[in-house]
Amino acid sequence: MSPAARLRGLKPDWISDPKVWRTEVLGGLVVALALIPEAISFSIIAGVDPAIGLFASFTMAVVISIVGGRRAMISAATGAIALVIAPLNREHGLGYLIAAVILAGVFQIALGALGVARLMRFIPRSVMVGFVNSLAILIFMAQVPEMRDVPWAVYPLIAAGLGLMVFFPKVTTVIPAPLVSIVILTAITVGAAIAVPTVGDKGELPSSLPVPGLPDVPFTLDTLTTIAPYAFAMALVGLMESLMTAKLVDDITDTRSNKTRESIGQGIANIVTGFFGGMGGCAMIGQTMINVKVSGARTRVSTFLAGVFLMVLCIVFGPIVSDIPMAALVAVMIMVSFATFDWHSIAPKTLKRMPAGEIAVMVITVACVVATHNLAIGVVVGSVTAMVVFAKRVAHLAEVTAVVDPDGSTVVYRVTGELFFASSNDLVGRFDYASDPGKVVIDLSAAHIWDASSVAALDAIETKYAQRGNSVEITGLNNPSADLHGKLTGELTGSH
Repeated sequence: MSPAARLRGLKPDWISDPKVWRTEVLGGLVVALALIPEAISFSIIAGVDPAIGLFASFTMAVVISIVGGRRAMISAATGAIALVIAPLNREHGLGYLIAAVILAGVFQIALGALGVARLMRFIPRSVMVGFVNSLAILIFMAQVPEMRDVPWAVYPLIAAGLGLMVFFPKVTTVIPAPLVSIVILTAITVGAAIAVPTVGDKGELPSSLPVPGLPDVPFTLDTLTTIAPYAFAMALVGLMESLMTAKLVDDITDTRSNKTRESIGQGIANIVTGFFGGMGGCAMIGQTMINVKVSGARTRVSTFLAGVFLMVLCIVFGPIVSDIPMAALVAVMIMVSFATFDWHSIAPKTLKRMPAGEIAVMVITVACVVATHNLAIGVVVGSVTAMVVFAKRVAHLAEVTAVVDPDGSTVVYRVTGELFFASSNDLVGRFDYASDPGKVVIDLSAAHIWDASSVAALDAIETKYAQRGNSVEITGLNNPSADLHGKLTGELTGSH
């Protein structure tokens, strides 16, 4: 086989497929157009110049397309990150914010290397559904200010944009419907000189590429202690949003991603972004949904081009981009919100079949996210709630049955189920200390000891019987339970 043939064999099939290239290029263009007003808005939240957010979106998208672990996912400046670092910028200035972005990247690399991505498997499906639904609600809520106190012409423009995105795919899917909608609505507003809010009203677009440099801060321990709490919070929020988004894209595309690589990649992207004077960021679920679900993109090309197009649109086509009516982008994001929401999860048929605990977890996750506008808080609270619901359910699975020997000298208690802090609390009260004969056997062959609470409960049972002169024998322990019991028995109360 010739070297050229071998090289062709190593290349993915899509490289030579013009259909895929068209999808990726147009997907990247639509995302870039949607990124501009979002990045400007997040810059305002963080209290920085719009260029700082646009530079962050450019560097994040380009770098993560190379080093990230989830293809077609979009990373850029986000509202969650802006909320975390806004107080630091307000109190200490831009230099400290940039330094915190770089340190957050270092934290993310460290957390990725330590395997934080593996914790994703502990997030239950009900939390994931709540996360997706709350995200859809937040995307829609973010559009509401753009529909308040605006000229009446904004409303028919939004309706026309939605109509185009619903019906245009029935004509052809060669060009993404959101791009068609943006182009047509811009042509109408410019051609008819309709006075409506535009992208240019959000802030001035940059006219040159970002230049690398060091943050303007004293390199002292005092600076480090000032930025570290913000950087660590940013690292955690960014990783949680990015990993949850990656999992969502995995489900949509029926493909797997490398979550550890994505964690480390987010760190690298933030470090690069910091050195280029950006405000940092993480995965953007709204833009990712545009790219993956609406445009149908599946490769790193769309992510890379989203960043490149963003800068080209700002620097080369700034005046044209500034004329895009916000109504066109609002329509795109409303469509994304509708497509993102898991409507099946709230269908009456589904709610009737779902356990009440799981419905409660989903509702609590949504409520927390919508109340705080922070996806990370919602996921943590939802996961903790799910654990409490699970612990409560499993606690009732531990059963105790007693059998007295015919001669009346021995009673055998058979314990069945999982013994941990929730179930072991009830265990002590399941024995008849006053009436039992002299020898008590506790058979744990159908049980498993998970924690110190269970060992302490068994110790308490033995103590209660010993006070009455009864002997207790524990039998049937499996190896892990025997090891834990052997290490801890008699050591938990300070008495031997």
